[in-house]
Amino acid sequence: MKLKHIQHLYWRAGFGILPNDLEPLKDLKRKAVVDLLFKNSEKISPLNIDTSELNQILKSGGPLSDVERKKIQQLSRKKSIELNMSWMQRMMKPWELLREKMTLFWANVFVCEDNNVVYTQKYNNTLRTFALGNFKDFVNAISKEAAMTKYLNTKQNKKQKPNENFARELMELFTLGEGHYTEEDIKESAKAFTGYSHNLEGDFVLRAFQHDNSYKVFFGETGNFDGADIIDIILKQRQCAKFICEKIYAYFVNDRLNAKHINEMVDVFYRDYNIKSLMHFVFCADWFYDDENIGIKIKSPVELLVGINHLVPIRFENKKQLLYLQRQLGQVLLDPPNVAGWKGSRSWIDSNTISLRLKLPSILLNDAYISKVENDESESMMLAKKQVLKNRVGKQFKIQRDWNFFENCFKQVPSNKLQDYVLMAPLSSTAEQYLSTLNKTSKQEYCVQLMSLPEYQMC
Repeated sequence: MKLKHIQHLYWRAGFGILPNDLEPLKDLKRKAVVDLLFKNSEKISPLNIDTSELNQILKSGGPLSDVERKKIQQLSRKKSIELNMSWMQRMMKPWELLREKMTLFWANVFVCEDNNVVYTQKYNNTLRTFALGNFKDFVNAISKEAAMTKYLNTKQNKKQKPNENFARELMELFTLGEGHYTEEDIKESAKAFTGYSHNLEGDFVLRAFQHDNSYKVFFGETGNFDGADIIDIILKQRQCAKFICEKIYAYFVNDRLNAKHINEMVDVFYRDYNIKSLMHFVFCADWFYDDENIGIKIKSPVELLVGINHLVPIRFENKKQLLYLQRQLGQVLLDPPNVAGWKGSRSWIDSNTISLRLKLPSILLNDAYISKVENDESESMMLAKKQVLKNRVGKQFKIQRDWNFFENCFKQVPSNKLQDYVLMAPLSSTAEQYLSTLNKTSKQEYCVQLMSLPEYQMC
């Protein structure tokens, strides 16, 4: 398998690949490389921050006092930051690479947020559990999550007064897409989800006395349907498979959709809604490795931050600084902008974020310093500028950088070949001319220079 193709695969299915990990794969066939990727993600390792103090309050069974509610809010605010950091750390050092990338993807499909960190963590782990599983089981599990029943008001959905929020978003944003259902379908399916609720600990509870047992008519079928029946009927629609395949294609392949490729994906997915089979097909397809699909995807803020850390491990002495960067870049984990999630693609880049994105590698790895062209700067001038920037930037971002890790990983890579491992996008003529003027004696300095190019924003 071509090295560039392996790098492409690992950027889309993960957050990049280092030379020492890349080398053992280069003599393998494509299927063997893809199979290994899936094998390494078979295990499910839940995130597990300590919520014992919260759990103790929730186990009381309620009703909660005002003091207890306030305590839950205070603890959740604090622990939500910890959960955000834990998720970021997991992606920076993934135990199951593909599963973690799929979890990040699904978090922007089944969009949800909650102010109770116990429910949020449980929801996040449900995404992780079903990320490569059966889509039918996945949707059913999502419909019963405490965070979701709160977020889309299923908890208020009662036979006396149906609430249509979840029923609408289930079809519009989660399974079918706008225009592939009627208002009557929404009303009828909302009845089927009446009584969906949860106890204080976040476990699903069906309130039978609030459930509508009348006959419903949904997509031309009639019956005493419950929520699971509605999901079954939705999945009978080929449009459901097409909708999900389009989202996967846009995220993992190219946001310019190719109808032929998507139809091939639908043929695979519609058979049994097996997510693992679908992703295996995509990663083995010839068209996945076409030049038009390599180095053309704008990295999300999370991909950018995790990718930098993948090359040079960094540790924030103040964890809130990582949260601050997420906010400045426009993507805070566990805090989506709305039920439709982040738009992605070109929306990641605007006048407010582009400057920070280009400066970010130098800020995190070199106190905001980027060395200049070969004959433009003496060593003493370079050191003086570095010290000034360190004094200024170091006060804002206190970071430990593991350049030894980088040097060990890139030991066998000549400096003038570093760009082949750092960049995925083809270089512009301007970038090529700029790189030709640089002094490449220091791999660290050259790495920062490469990561400060617009091409590093792409994968």
